[in-house]
Parts: sequence; C-alpha cells; structure tokens
Amino acid sequence: MPHAALATLATLSGRDARRIARHAPAADTARFLHPAQQALLHRRGWLTMLAPRSAGGAELPLPQVVRLEEAVAAADGSMGWVLTLCAGAGWFAGFLAPELARAIIGTPRVCLGGSGAATGHAEEEGDGYRITGSWDYASGAPMATHFTLNARLQRDGQPLLDADGKPHIRAFLVPAALVQLVPSWNSIGMRASASHSYRIDGQWLGKEHGFTISPDTATADGPLYRYPFYSLAYVTLAANVAGMAAHFMELAEECMRHRRHARAGLPLLEVPEVISMLQGRKDALIAARARFYAVLDASWTTVAGGAALDADAMQAVQASSLDLVAICRAAVDGLYPYCGLYAAREDSTINRVWRDFHTASQHALLLP
Repeated sequence: MPHAALATLATLSGRDARRIARHAPAADTARFLHPAQQALLHRRGWLTMLAPRSAGGAELPLPQVVRLEEAVAAADGSMGWVLTLCAGAGWFAGFLAPELARAIIGTPRVCLGGSGAATGHAEEEGDGYRITGSWDYASGAPMATHFTLNARLQRDGQPLLDADGKPHIRAFLVPAALVQLVPSWNSIGMRASASHSYRIDGQWLGKEHGFTISPDTATADGPLYRYPFYSLAYVTLAANVAGMAAHFMELAEECMRHRRHARAGLPLLEVPEVISMLQGRKDALIAARARFYAVLDASWTTVAGGAALDADAMQAVQASSLDLVAICRAAVDGLYPYCGLYAAREDSTINRVWRDFHTASQHALLLP
C-alpha cells in the first residue's frame, strides 16, 4: 500500500468524525453500531489495520493506530471500542500460518472479535481440537466473521499442564459459523459495542487455527508483531478512555457556560475557583496525554529499530497508560457535578459519553 494511502488510513477526517457522531445516538438506542458506522469501518479498512500486509492488512505503525483509535473514541465511545478490540484481534493474524492468515483477512467484510478469558477447553482429537465453552465480552460480536478465544488444553478428558504445573492455555481463531451468540450485553454504557457472550458446543477445529502470542512465534515480519501484547493492550485501551474523556470535558464546559453558581450568584465560568478547577483538569489531561504519547513513541522506536522492550520499558508503557486513565477519571468525575441535571438525562449526549466512559474504564487492565 502506498505511503500516502497509509497516512490517509490512519487519519480521522472531520467528515468521518461528524458521520460517526451523527449516528451515535441511534446506535446507543439500538445497542449496536449504526449501519453507516459499520460501513465506514469496512470502507476505511480500519478493522484490518493491525493485520500483516502479507495477509492483506495495512500493518500500520502502532503510534498511528493508537491516535486514530483515540480520535474515533472521541467521536463515539462504542465505535472506538469496537474498532480497537476488533482491529486488535486482527493483529493475531501475525501469529497464524501465512496461508490461513491470508484466507481469514481476505474474508469479505472481515471482522475479528473475541474474548481473552480461558473459560473453555479444547480436547485433542486427531489433527485438531474439539472445543467447548462460553466466553464473555466480545465487542462487535454481531458483525464478527471470526472469534478469538483462549481454551485449556485437554487429552482424554484430562487437563494438559505446562512446565509450571498450570493448565496449558492456547489461543484459537474460530469461524463464526461454529459459534453461537448469547445476547448478554446489558450495560448502562458502551451499549452500541454489543459486547455479547458466545459459546461453542463441541465443535472440531484444525490445529492450524491455534496460535501462541509471542515475538518468538510471530509468522509475520515487522515490528508490530514484536511489540509486547500487554503493552499493546494498555496503550490502545488507554487511548480510548482518553478520547472519551476529552469529549466529555468539551461537553461539560459547554454545560457550565449555561449554569450559575447558586451561592456565588455568578455564572459558573465567572467563579474564580471554578475557572481554576476547570483549567487544572485541562492542564493535567494535556500533560498526561503528552507523557503517554512520548512513552508510546519511544517504545515503538525501540521495537522498530530491532530491539526488544525490556522490563523497565514495558513498565513505563503500563504506568503512563494507567496514569492517563487516572487523570481522565479525575477530570470526568471532577466536572460532572457542575453539569447539572441535564447531564443526568439519558437522551443527552453528555450522559451517553459519561456512561460510555465509566463502562469502558471498568476494563480489568485499567484497575487503579
């Protein structure tokens, strides 16, 4: 793909941002992305932006991906989340046999969803595995053509153990035809992410659909597949939270413009303490975001240069991501009381963004 095309792919245009935002209320009501939002994901090629070029994906540099995901989340949290989780699942194609990766990424309107918890088992059978289990929180599930999952390996009904005596866990990529969706996503926020559960009842899968996520087992060349999985997860999730927080702060300031401070008898944005508080929240978020991207960009430069991230570098990525999330939480929770009852109206944009933010930031990796 030409360099100019890659640059366009990784940039959210104003027109696309407006289109995403315009359909966000209807998507929230319908509890899944609007057809126009789904079409945009496919038309822009965003769902395969982390898949290998050799398989038909874009294989974009991670810093570009993260900035795009933040921008989409600022337009609509649910769409940003679906993009992030499904494009992230597409990254796994870099650990599959190249022929299988090409076949999967070449699927019309391909979308990979899935879950990380090992809540099923895979029984060895012939040249493959018979998989049974149920998995939760597969964002974008209704549009997924394939699902990723982790399963405990078994032989003759007995668990296989690793070198440490713990259950041997293996990742699999499963065609949607073998999966049964279980409508279970009934959250207050991120409603349009449709992060439903799914189950598999004794379906057989060839062993080539199993894979291991490690720089040593990558089948695709390029730094993207040498970047540590958990580091990638931290930066992509934190960027989504930051995008939603920035959107909330913009809406909150607009609400505050129309309110008065009951005790001070002044418009809110003329009360010195309120002005100072608002500016402090803005400055803190700007600073945390700058630190976050400085660490991300430095880590990417290291990996793109052929080196591996050491423990200190991975810890820096995690710390800057969690610091950004903490600053976002403080900003959103600090500003919400100043927004009045309008912010509590379920049909208001600020309420939807608030709900989305607090649902997304509950992700297990983002614990304080």
